[in-house]
Amino acid sequence: MSRVDRVKDWGSRDGFVRRVPRWLRGLHEDLWTVRADPLPPSVWLRWLPHGIVCLAAFGVLAGGMGDLQDNGQLGFGYAFPVALAQGGAVVLALRRPVPAFGLSLAATVVGAAGLHMHLLSGDAHDYTWPWTSAGVIAHLLVLLLLALRVPTRASVEALALTALVTYVLQGLWGAVDYQSTGMVAVALSAVVVVLGIALRGRREARAELGRQTSLTAEERARRTLLEERSRIARELHDVVAHHMSVISIQAQVAPHLVENPSEELKENLAGIRQNALEALTELRRVLGVLRSEPSGDLAGDSGTDAPHAPQPTLDRLDALVENTRAAGLTVTVDVTGDRRPLPPGVELSAYRIVQEALSNVLRHAPGASARVRLTHLPHGLRVEVLNSPPQRPAPPSPGAGHGLLGMRERTAMLGGTLTAHPLPDGGYQVSAFLPADVTGHTAHPPSDRENDTA
Repeated sequence: MSRVDRVKDWGSRDGFVRRVPRWLRGLHEDLWTVRADPLPPSVWLRWLPHGIVCLAAFGVLAGGMGDLQDNGQLGFGYAFPVALAQGGAVVLALRRPVPAFGLSLAATVVGAAGLHMHLLSGDAHDYTWPWTSAGVIAHLLVLLLLALRVPTRASVEALALTALVTYVLQGLWGAVDYQSTGMVAVALSAVVVVLGIALRGRREARAELGRQTSLTAEERARRTLLEERSRIARELHDVVAHHMSVISIQAQVAPHLVENPSEELKENLAGIRQNALEALTELRRVLGVLRSEPSGDLAGDSGTDAPHAPQPTLDRLDALVENTRAAGLTVTVDVTGDRRPLPPGVELSAYRIVQEALSNVLRHAPGASARVRLTHLPHGLRVEVLNSPPQRPAPPSPGAGHGLLGMRERTAMLGGTLTAHPLPDGGYQVSAFLPADVTGHTAHPPSDRENDTA
């Protein structure tokens, strides 16, 4: 780079910035700003802290002006602007803490300069200097409000500037016949800054904990939804696999039931059997990964049976009710309508809904009684589980509160509807309608409203 270029680079703004020390650039970025940083209202007290700060600012103005006039021997034209700047800095710190810090420090310097002449002349005999009482109070409030909102580095820089200004005024400039307040002001400023940094860190830690708690709850709900869908897919896989196996076997046996079957019939039946086997193989390949070992729990809690047991139907409802009664819950069953064959998915979902609803009664309604109603309708099956009010408080449950999620998933997959709500007497009701004809129905994910949990 030529000399001319170096001169141009030195004179340019970018060149000047590059030559400024990094710590000085950081100080400039932290404390040379007028950006707004409003003090948030308290959670419990709302705007009361703001009112207290404004009241303190008025006390600084009135007390500081009287002290400067009576004891400091300053005129009104000098004392009032200094006191007004100190009190105004406290109010300004509610919204713009960095400019408020600069205003408070400038008011202290101006006031110390005015008192310096009266101390040398002996008019202000034995007066506090360089910090007045009102000035110390105002600056401490400003530093506290500053440390509550700016980064720790900026708070330490403000404390360092306070100590530097105090050293220049008292140590280098000095005065005669005064009460020294420099060490006290700097020590109290350090205490206030440390307190503000600690409170700010605690507030940020609580906010971060709240965010992490929300993320954890969302992730738990998402994971529960996926696990429930996986479990439903495993169960439906078993049902579909059973029917595909039956089709394959029937296609294999069919030629032997016909006398002298034609070659065309044999080829068609062989094709049906081959397609059934290929579909069964593909189904097992795609969904086989979902057949993980279920984590067994209470029979009515997890909603899973033995890994190799056949999927339950409504024929096993009596056994489920007996197990629930053995656990201490009084259960009555009402079945109305003409019983007719239902699709395996409807039978399985109805059984699981009753199972989960009775499990919820055991967990959340101690001492209550339950009633199960099955209504066979021309176009489907209505399942209702009602329980009376609990007789005693429910113990803490280790579950995540996602009992309704599986019910809604099953109902939505079959194209049905499900409602769950408390009763006026304090009980609870779960009601689901499962259509019997689910041909051509495509499973869809539940909406946000359907994702509400128990």
